[in-house]
Parts: sequence; structure tokens; C-alpha cells
Amino acid sequence: MCFVVAPFRSLLLGMSCMRRECITAASFCYLICGLLGPVSSQAAELSPEMQKWGDHYARDILPIVKSRCLECHNGEDADGEFDLAKYTSGEAAADAGDLWERVARRVRQNEMPPQGSPGLSDPQKGAFYHWLDSRPGQDLCTQLASDETQSWYRGHVMSRRLTRTEYRNATRDLVGIELPPGALPPSDGAGGEGFDTVGDSLFTSPIHLEAYLMAADRLIETAVPDQAEGATESVLAARRRILGTLPKSLDPASALDDRAAAKANVEAFAKRAWRRPLTPEETERLLAIFDAALARTGSFVAAQREPLKAVLVSPHFLFVVESEPEAGGVQRISPHQLATRVALLVWSSIPDDRLLQLADSGALYEDDVLRGEVRRMLADPKAQALGENFGLQWLGLKEFGNGPKPDSEVFPEYNDALAAEMREEAIRTVASVFREDAPLTDLIDADYIYANAHLAKHYGLDLPEDASWQQVKLDSRQRGGVLTMASVLTSASYPRRTSPVLRGRWILEEVLGARVPPPPPNVPALEEEHGEGKATTLRERLELHRQKAECASCHNRMDPLGFGLENFDGIGRWRESDNGQPIDSAGKLPSGDTFSGPEELKVILLKRSGEFQKHFVRKLLGFALGRELNKFDNCVVDHCLKRLKEEDLKSAVLIEEIALSYPFQHRYFKSDK
Repeated sequence: MCFVVAPFRSLLLGMSCMRRECITAASFCYLICGLLGPVSSQAAELSPEMQKWGDHYARDILPIVKSRCLECHNGEDADGEFDLAKYTSGEAAADAGDLWERVARRVRQNEMPPQGSPGLSDPQKGAFYHWLDSRPGQDLCTQLASDETQSWYRGHVMSRRLTRTEYRNATRDLVGIELPPGALPPSDGAGGEGFDTVGDSLFTSPIHLEAYLMAADRLIETAVPDQAEGATESVLAARRRILGTLPKSLDPASALDDRAAAKANVEAFAKRAWRRPLTPEETERLLAIFDAALARTGSFVAAQREPLKAVLVSPHFLFVVESEPEAGGVQRISPHQLATRVALLVWSSIPDDRLLQLADSGALYEDDVLRGEVRRMLADPKAQALGENFGLQWLGLKEFGNGPKPDSEVFPEYNDALAAEMREEAIRTVASVFREDAPLTDLIDADYIYANAHLAKHYGLDLPEDASWQQVKLDSRQRGGVLTMASVLTSASYPRRTSPVLRGRWILEEVLGARVPPPPPNVPALEEEHGEGKATTLRERLELHRQKAECASCHNRMDPLGFGLENFDGIGRWRESDNGQPIDSAGKLPSGDTFSGPEELKVILLKRSGEFQKHFVRKLLGFALGRELNKFDNCVVDHCLKRLKEEDLKSAVLIEEIALSYPFQHRYFKSDK
């Protein structure tokens, strides 16, 4: 290939016989290929994978070399006394080994060819990059995507603000008071693998800033009232937590003056909020706010509130900031940053005191310690956030209840209270799999559901009228798992009827990880295309629709899966008939597998458990990393699947392995140099 790499830049500039403007594409070939050294005439026997990679070179890359390099670098009189004709076979290129990676790292910098010299076109560069990236046997487990290893690096994790859910949980855990929905910042969009934890999709608007200012004022004024008398127990608990140190002016047993007591409170509060110890300069800036407020009000409590509000509106609290180290490139994040990442993964909140103490000592870097902390955190009720934050987004239910609703004429039983219970069932179902270390396949097929009295009645199950949320054992497998939850069945229906198409597509995309392309343009609605007189049932109309060649390829995959759920109506209740016609819940997949009803459908899906497991792990990893995955993350996915199999599919091991993984504990920092 015809490129000059970075180490030769100073050499070229200093050589009188090789001025920059005189360097030709052939000269680049000489210099860059000189990195590879002479090619042995006795190439080692290649593995089938490397042979395939060599064939790729011969087919796609060699023509570029011939057209751009060999005119001058061929035979005994080759420029620079280097014969590129030796690289005119796939075996020779593959036998060059790891040195190609040295070439790749320089080529991706786009430093050469210099201006004025004929270079490669974008398609030629793309072909070369693709060939280099596809080299077998690369050690990807200890690498991250960067501008050195990929032409478009997707391993960069942006510093980001807390999501709406994370902000709510963080303020609750920090202050002890939960903000009502109306006091929270706006909801967030999704990016990367489909989650709102992706930095480049988390914009900060003036509306956010106004919400943060109002929320900080509301929280601190409520939690730290001037007088404790008459306050509720929750407010008193919050006050004691925040004002853990009192001055002698308020507590005769204290030996501290107002400023010393304020310093202790501010440092403790800010360390929890900012997820790290404060610097002396930061402490002094916060105490300056206290000093000014004390001079103005003369009240220790009133003055103490002001720096606490400042802590809550600081970027150190609102943003997940992983500060840039002096050295760029791939670096291990600090123990406090690791504590924050783990807390956001499991709790969607800030680290607690124990995590921060382990970060202070550096013990959190130890694998056994981190594993133990993951297990401790999963046992905490705050781990319910895995169901709410990860689970709802994975299932496509984040906005469930806020968008289009079932038609009240057809489904008068549906209301906001029922929708909230459907949503809660989804949260508890996903969270419990991790918290109870249940098999991952319980998400497809379980012998239990989570319900309270009202939702159980909606499902036709018997619970006492005052029954709170609990795990309910089932006599059959008609329900159990995410497929048969009312929230999923309702969201994958139309307002007035069910939709085997939507339900089948949901199974393919969210459970099995398959991609379903959008429908062809100008396809009429099913009712318009096959109206009255042509077909009497929804199933018959869909069968007519599938007769179109442009529709059949996708609908043959989706519709049968959706038919397996037709016993559930548009709000997830069991039924035996629809408009007087008996339900036909049989389906036949392109693979030839046949089934009837949700129980047999789940058996079919369990046969494809490998697809589900891989898709689920990828989604969980994307949520944890807060970015789109790339080839360097495949190693983590494969390792998680291996550990999952070793642990009999017990789910908690996935959180452990992700927390211990290289990309979770490392980050690429783009150097300014």
C-alpha cells in the first residue's frame, strides 16, 4: 500500500532529496511496506481463516497495489530497492502477520499521502480499512475502538448528564426525598443500542437548567427547614442525614464553630453527590457561599442550605464526568469513576458510602471485591431500577401509558391505573430475574408472574382483594415471561384490535434480535386492501396479504409468531373467540416448526434460546457502556455467554462480567496533542 506513516514524518522533512512536494505515491509504497520487511520465500502454512483473509487481499486489495504501486516498485530496479511484486499473492500478504496492524494504525490517522501527491480514493481506502479490520486472530479483548484502531471509532464514551431516571434516583438517595414527576427534568431520547444512557443523545436545554435550579431549591428547602419541630419523619431523617454535624451554637456538646461544622457537612454531602472527594479549592468555593449567606441571614441552617443547593446544580453532580488524563489514548478509569459506572448500571443512581470507601482505598479494582459489591447491590431494593431503566427500554415500554391508548369504546376497562400496573409488572419481571439470580430464560417462559389484586383480576387469577405486589405461581404456561405481559400485548396492538404483525415483529426484534425492514412504500392498510367481502377474519386478511411477493418474505416470519399470541386481546386478557369466531392460534415458521398457542410458541422460542441470549447480552452491554457496540465488544459478549452457560443461565453473572470487562473499566480519551 502507498502510504507514509507518522514515524517517518520528521525523516521526510529532513531529507534533502525527498522534499514533501516531490514524494510520489510509489514512494509511499516503498516506505510503508518497508515496515513489513522482506517476505519469506517459504511462507508458513496458513490456517483456513488466514487463507480466506489472504484471498480477500488478492481479490480486493491487490488490484489497488498493482494500479498504484507496482509501476515503480517492481523487479530489481524497483524504487528504493524494494520489490512490491513480492506482495502480489494472498499468502504473502497474510504471512506478513501483525506488522499489518502497525500499518493500519498509521493509515487511519490520514496523515499521508500529503497534499499534492496522488492518493487513494475513498472507496479504495474503505476497501483497505475493511480488509485490515477483518484480520483473523486479533486480540480484541484488551482493546477499545479508537481513532487508531478504526477509521470511525465508536468506542468513545462521551461525558454525559444524568438521565431523568438517574437524576430522580440520585436526588432521592442523596437527600432522602423523592421529587414528584412534575418537578423532574424532561424525558430523554435514546441512542446507541437504543438506550437513553448514550451521551451524544443527551442534550441539555434551558428547560433542563430551569428544572435543575427549581428542583435543587425545592429539595434543600424541604429537607433542611429552619425549625425541626413539626416536620414529618421523612423530613427529619433527611435533615439528620444532611446536617450530620452541628456547631456549638446549635448543639452545646459540639466543639465546632459555624464554619467548621458547615465544612464537615458540605464535604460529606458533596462527596456523595459528586461521587469523589473534593479538592481543597472546591471546598473553599462552597464555603465562600456559606460565609456570604451567614453574613446576610445570621442563621447557620439558612446559610448551610446555600452551598448544598450549589452542589446540586454543579456539573459535577448533573454530569457523569470522566476527566481527561494527561496522557491520551486508552486509560483505565479511576476507582471513583468505576464506582459511579457500577452504581449507574445496577441502581441508576449514585454510589453509596460503601462503594465510595472501596474507591477511596482502591480495593474496588480487585475482581473479588467488585464481584461481591455487584451481588450486594443486586440484593438492595434499589436494584429494582434494572427493571425500570434497562428493562422498560429493552422491551420498548419506556413511554408505555403516555402515548396512544386502547379505544375506550372497545376496551372500557383500560384506564391509567391499569396501565400503571401493567408497567409495574414489566419492571418487577425484569428486575427479579437479576435480583433473584433466576435463569435468563425465565424472561421467555416462567411458571410465575408478578401481580397485585387488580392486575390478577384482569388476568382472571384469584388473589385477595387487598393483595399487594407478589410473585404468583401459575397452573399453566399460558402466561409467564415477557411475551404474555399485558403491557407488551397492549403496546403491540392497535387501539381497536390486536395485531399479529406488530406482535410478531416485536418478538423478532426485541426477543430474538432480528432486523425487520420497514414495509414497502404505498402499501395500503390491511382494512383497505382486504375489506369486507374478501375475507371474514383478521387471519384470512393477513393470509391474502402474504400472497404478495414483496410482502411475503417478512410476513412469513412475523405473522405466525403473532398468531401464537392471538388468544390475548388488545389489552392482554385471555379469550377463546373474537367477534364470534374461534381463535386460531396456530403458526408455522419458515423453518417448518409448527405450534399452537402461547405455551407451544414459548417452546419454539426456547429452541432459539441462543439467539435470545446473545441479543439480550448485547442490549445489556450497550446499556452499561452507554454507546453503540463494535467489534471490540464482541469479546465481552462471547465471554458473558460462556459464563452464562457455565452458571446454568443464572442472570446475575452477566452484571458481574460486564462490570469486570475491559471496555467497562477503560475508556478512550482523544488526545489534544
